[in-house]
Amino acid sequence: MAQAEDFTAPEILIGSTQGFLEFKVEDYLRNSGIDARYEIEVARLDPRLRLAQCDKDLSQSLESPAQPLGRVTVQVRCDGSSPWTVYIPATVHLYRQVVVTTQPLKRDHVIEPGDISVVERDVGQLSQGYLTEPDRAVGQKLKRPTTNDQVLAPVFLEQAAVVHKGDQVVIRALTGSVTVAMQGEALADGVPGEQIRVRNLSSQRIIKAQVVEAGAVQVAL
Repeated sequence: MAQAEDFTAPEILIGSTQGFLEFKVEDYLRNSGIDARYEIEVARLDPRLRLAQCDKDLSQSLESPAQPLGRVTVQVRCDGSSPWTVYIPATVHLYRQVVVTTQPLKRDHVIEPGDISVVERDVGQLSQGYLTEPDRAVGQKLKRPTTNDQVLAPVFLEQAAVVHKGDQVVIRALTGSVTVAMQGEALADGVPGEQIRVRNLSSQRIIKAQVVEAGAVQVAL
């Protein structure tokens, strides 16, 4: 009858998985330039698991996903005289400072500094992404409503219009190295870089111009 020492103890498998994931996470943080703390939880193994004791060093690889974040599966393999392979689930919690809302916000709301704050969250569970810099959210428009304390993902945001229909704008006409300025009226909303229709208030002609910034558009002559 096989003795207990003839089998690989679950503690060996858990320790092997833990050590491997610590190495992978440290490597990921270093290569990504990310400042974060992390915790690793290796799933409990069935105590009835009976894998032959390995006469070689165990090898490990990340089975899924590509990055050591969130729920992961580690392949632990013995290439010894009695080879075996086992797949061990684990969870990598990676905690970073991320942008969250401080109150419920409506769709099309333009984010103001008081609407957001920065708190620590487990980003391994944030499949839609997240922001770490408040400046990237302020001035952006919400594409969907949010609840209080909700992590702001980039997919929730779009650039807000800086020129609105009916605004008085300066039309900058570029011709060579000379710029001519005239007054105009925006006939549509627009974000920087977008072409909108503008009425030249001097000639009453309607032209297409590119939004530059709040209160200014430009055309090339």
